[in-house]
Amino acid sequence: MIDFEIWDTLLRQYVDELGHVDYVAWKREQPQALADWLSSKKQVHLESNLNPLEELALWINLYNAFTISTILERYPLESIRPQVLGIPNWLAFLWFFQRRAYYIFGKRYSLAQIENQILRDKLQEPRIHFAIVCASVGCPLLRRGAYFPEQVINQLDEDAHRFINNPEKVRYDTQSQTLYCSKIFKWYRQDFLKVAPSIPEYIRSYLKADLPLTASKPISYLYYDWSLNQRIS
Repeated sequence: MIDFEIWDTLLRQYVDELGHVDYVAWKREQPQALADWLSSKKQVHLESNLNPLEELALWINLYNAFTISTILERYPLESIRPQVLGIPNWLAFLWFFQRRAYYIFGKRYSLAQIENQILRDKLQEPRIHFAIVCASVGCPLLRRGAYFPEQVINQLDEDAHRFINNPEKVRYDTQSQTLYCSKIFKWYRQDFLKVAPSIPEYIRSYLKADLPLTASKPISYLYYDWSLNQRIS
């Protein structure tokens, strides 16, 4: 099992309480620390007897570490889409998620492969959508610390509560009786419907406020902000 202490330390040093990343300080002070740590794991043997909690912590950490390492390598930039390589948005989007650029355990992975084949299809945990980050403002905020097997279920539960109780991601208009929520609930709708009868009812289970959210409640999806989630000094 990979030791995530270095990753945990970097997150605690360069991510603030609101989940914003201080890329300026990170790149100035320890520009190679994350890349070197990931590189040191390229030939580590992936144990075949990991339990689901160990796998969840492992692949969420790796997804986020690969994402942040890509941003650090190319920082400064304002968005993960239009400025990664100076190419059109849709091509940059495919480049970011679909390229098998991440070598670990003697094998190449893409972010899409980790997300879809491992975290979604194999591990079947919808709360990963509140934990894995694409480094944009619209995606979940980066946790200020690594995920660990003995804590990962509680951590994912905390992530779900933080995301759903953030009015920038979910809010309810009592006048129009409309639920406004992140497009994450649209893109990954089927994942959430595996554990709840409807999207409004899934959201209601995590809301602090007692709102009349039923399956028939109209939904409007919020603008997804692809600009970089960075700490502005």
